[in-house]
Amino acid sequence: MERKDVPEKLKWKLTDIFESDDAWDAEYKSVEETYANFDYSVFKGKLGNKQVLLDCFQMSDTLSRRLEKLYVYANMRHDEDVRVSRTSSALSKIGALLSKIFAELAFVDPELTALDESTLNAFIADPDFSAYDYRLKKIAASKAHVLSEAEEKLLTLSGDVMREFRSVFSMINNANLNLPKAKFQGNEMQISHGLYGVVLHTGNAEERKEWFQKYYQSFINLIETITQTYYGNVKKDVFYKTARKYESCMAMAMDGEDVNPVVYENLIDAVHGALPTMHEYISLRKQVSGLQEQHMYDIYIPLVEDAEIKLPFEQAYELVIEGLAPLGEGYQNLLRKGKADGWIDVCESEGKRSGAYSTGVFDTHPYVLLNYQETTNDIFTIAHEMGHALHTYKSVETQPYAKSDYTIFLAEIASTVNEVLLLKHLYKKTDDKNLKKYLLNYYMDMIRATLFRQTQFAEFEQLAHAKAESGEALTKETLNEIYYGLNKQYYGDGIIHDEEIAYEWARIPHFYTSFYVYKYATGITSAISIAKRILTEGEPAVQDYFRFLSSGGCEDPVSILQKAGVDLTTKAPFDAAMQEFADTLNEFKSLLD
Repeated sequence: MERKDVPEKLKWKLTDIFESDDAWDAEYKSVEETYANFDYSVFKGKLGNKQVLLDCFQMSDTLSRRLEKLYVYANMRHDEDVRVSRTSSALSKIGALLSKIFAELAFVDPELTALDESTLNAFIADPDFSAYDYRLKKIAASKAHVLSEAEEKLLTLSGDVMREFRSVFSMINNANLNLPKAKFQGNEMQISHGLYGVVLHTGNAEERKEWFQKYYQSFINLIETITQTYYGNVKKDVFYKTARKYESCMAMAMDGEDVNPVVYENLIDAVHGALPTMHEYISLRKQVSGLQEQHMYDIYIPLVEDAEIKLPFEQAYELVIEGLAPLGEGYQNLLRKGKADGWIDVCESEGKRSGAYSTGVFDTHPYVLLNYQETTNDIFTIAHEMGHALHTYKSVETQPYAKSDYTIFLAEIASTVNEVLLLKHLYKKTDDKNLKKYLLNYYMDMIRATLFRQTQFAEFEQLAHAKAESGEALTKETLNEIYYGLNKQYYGDGIIHDEEIAYEWARIPHFYTSFYVYKYATGITSAISIAKRILTEGEPAVQDYFRFLSSGGCEDPVSILQKAGVDLTTKAPFDAAMQEFADTLNEFKSLLD
């Protein structure tokens, strides 16, 4: 389908940001003229003065809000069709302008870091800096990693170049794969990212095998290019790690979000401890599905026939609203508002970015990109992405601009709470044993994919970065060996580890935002505990959860999450998530005939 054929009501309304591309051009020119040549010497060297610092922060907020609108609009226009050169050019232009302007502001953190402790503490305690106190606390704690003004400016200027690895992979993944055709339901069909998932969930054995092999072959055909692109991305991380004097790339990433590394350790330990349950589930899948041989392309098929929930988008959206009733009428009304007011881009079309995401602009509202297919998984994707959107909405509604943006560490929690609540709602309201088994199977697969699989990804990133940090080159053989070994460890002996799966690392877009994926695992871990509290304790737990949603980035993310009753510095929530997986497996087994 071409984008021009998509109904307007199923497209997002970007005119809420800019009326037209010409309006974007005019604002770009205005920002460039105003700030590229701004006299930053009015602040430089004077940030120990309270009024000068306040003026600097406020100017930076105004600038950031204008740049945010420019960048988000350009990015979304580009994602509508990545083949359009005009939008690609606009995205490149704003990326370059961001690097140029923020290079001019690179003096701020080093200058603040150089202030004596008493001055910084005085600013932190001053009510006039209430919008900036957490930022100042992080600056005070970062003294060992902030460089000189000249060095900071150089690193900032490098940002536009260093971000290109992700852009290169995006172009490979969305425009240059040359995906072939394959048979599905008796027809030769063009393989796409979206349809690939559909076939693995619903196709017969021959179709699944053909699509799996042809899909991966497209990545294998470009593996040298993808390897160098990923290796470049890792080397970029190593460069920044070294420049900023961090022990490891992972330590740098976690410090950037003010997260205690014990959280990462707790996750890995808990998942390793639960791998026997994971192996039991994989073996049970083989038994229930009646497969003599179970391959990696077989683990997505439902174990229960004739229970897939297939709904048009409108009905699917209403089901999501119904399932999130435990969060209250106000939350449900916000979901209705998002659909009615053009927050969502629904349909897959030629050249459109694959997958799904939520983004936002402080001065307008959140946006959601989908590539909706009539599957149960995509119904849950609606709930997931709208969880992101309403987290953004509540944070922007409550927090000042400087504190409105929650960290990536917190980003996957609200989305997954929505998924868990929707699933438990569907399970509770049906007496159909077949549907109950289907939902339990779906929940186990969700935990497998979001907790176990993302932790597998996280271990891959950790191991790949560690090799690069030690000076070892990352080749396709090295990366394949790491990934294939982890795949065997995580899935066990109940499945055939097809040779193509060694290349799975090559198709994961999130690897170009390093040390992002583990947050999906901590997100579902947290969501399981939060959803259980909401369903068992009711309104008090909901209010705690809304305090979490409304906190933005007002303090460190682990403390913000504690407002919802989850402490990831302890093993308790991780153990609870693993127990939920085991309990769900046992419940499923009890329903088998």
